[in-house]
Amino acid sequence: MESRRKTKVVLLACGSFNPITNMHLRMFELARDHLEDTGHYKVVRGIISPVGDGYKKKGLIEACHRVQMAKLATETSGNWITVDDWESLQPEWVETAKVVRHHHEKLITVDLNNDDVDTVKVSKKRRLEENSSKSSSHCSKRDDLRLMLLCGADVLQSFGVPNLWKQEDIAEIVGDFGVVCITRGSTDPQKFIYESDTLWKHRKNIHLVHEWVTNDISATHVRRALRRRQSVKYLMPDNVLSYIQKHELYTTESEQKNADVILAPFQRYSGTSST
Repeated sequence: MESRRKTKVVLLACGSFNPITNMHLRMFELARDHLEDTGHYKVVRGIISPVGDGYKKKGLIEACHRVQMAKLATETSGNWITVDDWESLQPEWVETAKVVRHHHEKLITVDLNNDDVDTVKVSKKRRLEENSSKSSSHCSKRDDLRLMLLCGADVLQSFGVPNLWKQEDIAEIVGDFGVVCITRGSTDPQKFIYESDTLWKHRKNIHLVHEWVTNDISATHVRRALRRRQSVKYLMPDNVLSYIQKHELYTTESEQKNADVILAPFQRYSGTSST
């Protein structure tokens, strides 16, 4: 009976995954351990959502490769971590708040205790609910289910970068959904929360997870090693490394992709389109 009172949680990780590393996968495990240790939550699913090519980040290789590498990386996750390509297929960059909203709207009609969900019935039910609730809030609720954004402390820090996020998006993500933040290296997420009025207001919705077994693997470091033909074995799953080698990804040339292009959020929020 006690387990039935626990809120089911789906963890959503958005990002470049350029490429996906063991650290990205460890974040899900750390977050699940932390949330379930509180006694209030049961983590039932993890979702990886690679950003689309429209993000225009320097060195960002094609989304098709990043999605495929993420799928390879999660093959041994026991099926609880999945990869969703909806965001990556959008022709333009999609704000993280919209991605979170998209996945939440999908989840509220799905029975997470049933792996064989009738997707046709779910889709029909969702359309009916959308048509009947256009005048209501976009964030409909299910008391037994929550979607939370999973991220590193660097994301909390990025909330303070001008023109990178809309303040209303931050308030929606943290206030309406919640965030599970994994500490990395010497970053101080408590400081980021204290310095932001928005984060401070919703601080009870931010779950900080301290990683005692430190892991400073970063995709940037991995790309650098690959460009220099240095070993990255044990930094990522072997099948991902094999995929990178087969398709000859992450070269000096690929790292210069989008080098002269302004990041999509800066273009959108500052009204700038070129350097």
